[in-house]
Order: sequence, then C-alpha cells, then structure tokens
Amino acid sequence: MKGADLDYARAPRPALVFGCLMPAPWLGAAAGLLLAAGPADGLPDRFAPLALAAVHSLALGMLLPVMVGALFQMMPVVARVDVPGAGRLAPFMAATGAAVAAALGFGLLGGAPAALRVAAALGAVLLLAGAALLVAGRRVAAVDATTRTLAGIGAPLVAAVLAGIALAGTLGGLWRVPVAQALGLHMAWALGGWLAALVSGVAATVLPMFWQTPRAPAALARWLPLGHWAPLAMFSAALVLWPGEPVLARAALVVWLSFVAVLGACGLAGTLRARRRHDPLWPLWPVACASMLGAAVLGAAAVLLPGVALRLAWWAGTMALVGVGVLPVTAMLGKIVPFLVWLHLRRLLPPRARVPAMQAIVAPGRQRAQAWLLLAAYAVLLALPLAPALLARVGGLLLAGANAWLGWQLLAALRCMRRMRKCGGLPPRVVDGIGVPPVCSPLPLAGVAPGERAGAGIPTRPTS
Repeated sequence: MKGADLDYARAPRPALVFGCLMPAPWLGAAAGLLLAAGPADGLPDRFAPLALAAVHSLALGMLLPVMVGALFQMMPVVARVDVPGAGRLAPFMAATGAAVAAALGFGLLGGAPAALRVAAALGAVLLLAGAALLVAGRRVAAVDATTRTLAGIGAPLVAAVLAGIALAGTLGGLWRVPVAQALGLHMAWALGGWLAALVSGVAATVLPMFWQTPRAPAALARWLPLGHWAPLAMFSAALVLWPGEPVLARAALVVWLSFVAVLGACGLAGTLRARRRHDPLWPLWPVACASMLGAAVLGAAAVLLPGVALRLAWWAGTMALVGVGVLPVTAMLGKIVPFLVWLHLRRLLPPRARVPAMQAIVAPGRQRAQAWLLLAAYAVLLALPLAPALLARVGGLLLAGANAWLGWQLLAALRCMRRMRKCGGLPPRVVDGIGVPPVCSPLPLAGVAPGERAGAGIPTRPTS
C-alpha cells in the first residue's frame, strides 16, 4: 500500500510548530519531579491524588502540546489542509496544557475546589484546538490510514476534553454529572480515541519514513482509525444509555482492546524488521508496540476479571501512558525536530549553501543515551507496586532527567539552526582560498553508522 506524497512546500513556519514542541520535554520533566517529590500515599492505586496529578501533568503538559503541534505540521504536509487558527492557537497550547495540569494538581493534591474550577474553565482553549482540527479534518482527502486519522482526530479530542471539563467542574462544585460515566468516557476517549488512535495513525507514515519498517498489512490498515473509534462509540453509547447493563459496555471495550492487541503485535513484528535498527531511537518503538500489546491484554483481563482489576490497573495505565505515549512521542521528537531544522534551513539558505545532515543536528550518541535513560525510568515505574514510596521517587527522577535531556537536545537543534542562518550554512570545503570564520565550523558527524550516507534519513515521501 502506498501513502500520499508529502508536500513540504506547505509546511508552516518553524515558530508555529516549535512553540508547541519545545516546551513539552521540560513539562514532562516537571511531571517526573512531581512524582518524585509528591506524597506517595495511596500508590499504586491509579486514583491516588499523586497518580492523578502526575498523569495529567504528563498527558497535558508533555503529550498534548506535542501531538497538537505535530498535527499543525502534518495537516498541511500530509493532507494538504491548513488548520484554521493554528497560528493563534499554537502559542497557547503548551502554556494551557501546563496551566490545566497545574490547576488539577493543586485541586487534587491540595483539596482546592477553586483550582478545579479554573481547570474546567481553561479546558475551553483545548476545546478550541479540537474544534479547529475538526474543521480542518472535513477537508482532508482520506486516502490511507494516516489521512483517515487526521480527518477525524478532532472528534476524540473534543470528547475527551468535554468529559474532563465535566469531571473537573463536578469536583469543583460548578455542576453535577454522573462521575462514573464521565470518568469512563474521559479515559476511553483520551487514552483510546485520542492517544492510541493518533499514535497508530501517525506511525503508519512515520515508521516507514524514518525507520524504514514494513508497512502494516493492508487488511489491518484499512481498519485505522475505525477499529479504535467504532468500539469506543459503542462503549460510550452503552455507558450513557444503559448504565445499569455493564455487560454491553464491557463487551465493547473487549472488542476495542482486541483490536489494539492485534495492532501492538503487528507493530512489534514490523519494528523488529526495521532496516534502520542502528538508529539511536529505534529501541523505543519495539518497546512501545510491546507496551500497546501488554496494555491491551492487561486491560482486557481487568474488564473480564473485575476482582483483579486493582492489581492490573497500574501496569496497564503505565504501559498506556508512558509506553504508548511518552516513548513514541520522544522517538518522533528526536527525528522530527532535526528534520524540521534541516528542512527550514534548506528552504531559507541559498540553493548552493551546505546544510548539516540530520545526524549532525543532534548527536546520535546523546540520543541513544537519552533513550536508554527513558527506558530505565519506564522499567522503574512499572515496578513501582513493589515499593511505591521509594520507586515513585526513583522513577520520577529518572523520568525528569530523561525529559530534561531531551529538552536540552532540542534546544541544541534550535541553536544549530540559528547558527547556520547567521553563517549562511556550513563552510564549503574550498572557498577560493579564503579562510572560513571559526563560528561557521561544521558540526561533527559522530554516530553515523558505517557505510551510511551522512544525509540518510532525510525523507521525501512515505515508502511503499
């Protein structure tokens, strides 16, 4: 199956995308510090105040701005559709996500209803982002798994945010809604309809493009994203219309989790066959796919065996949020930001100017070390039920360190872009005998695999 060609001439200006992407790792580091320093009472219960505060800090502070920023980039490039109002929304995405997460943290940890009311009010900005994506999606020509996902991705974001606003407003005393139903809708559409659907839909293009993996089987790709959204829509209808019949809602969840398990298994098989397994960020993808499979299996077990749900919920939730969320987002940031730097330098500098290769914009050795640090943090967080107080601190510090390191690498990429723009590109090897200023000295290419071209990894279109 062949995907649509990419139109890089439509790529938005760098500030629009980087404004969403660059703060995200630092907000992820803040979530790790919160987990390390907060009160561990109630852990590993997923509804412990610290767990809820840390989850929303990670989801709203790190993942949401990156995913929305990536959509602002992908809609024009992949689907040739501009997102209305993206230029006005982009500067507020990271700040709003951080503000909502902070308000929820104060409300949940400090028992401050006023903070929860603030979080509910700030959710309106996130609704605007979802509405903008919905409007843009109506003009997308859905020709493959990625474009079909882009066409409808605004709907699950709106559903998840609306349910979250309903919950925050209820806990803050603004109104009253059935908490169990709103919670079920919020979790289903945030983790399944938004996170899992967007990661699997975008990965259908990103994995073959950057890591040269085989494409998903056509029979499976045809079900993206409907395989996520149809069962979740049935779950939502059963939850709202027949709350006294939990069997219907559970059956819909099991159908969706079965689809997710198949996706995870196929993704794992595909990533293990990637041609660019030497890439420093490649290990994050097999672990992410295995996490998708594991979260689906454990989630189905929790649905079918409610008596053991409490023992499985922490592992399933950690696999979903960190394994399926943070790991692939980190891998994509580490590839997309250097690529965007390269792309914009190529467009801004004179045609004959030399532009650094992607491997030179962010040192591969540092990317590899950061990826392993993140995997270590993930392993500690999975083990947290063994010693909640101790491992929450260790895992939180490791997560904070991994995200801060990622943030520093992305800042290095921006410094590279600024330096190259100032110098007019890398110095030519021979410049008519004229010396080259030291400030324009080329960056090292350490970490390029033997036999690989220095410019490899710069995509032009998805591979077949």
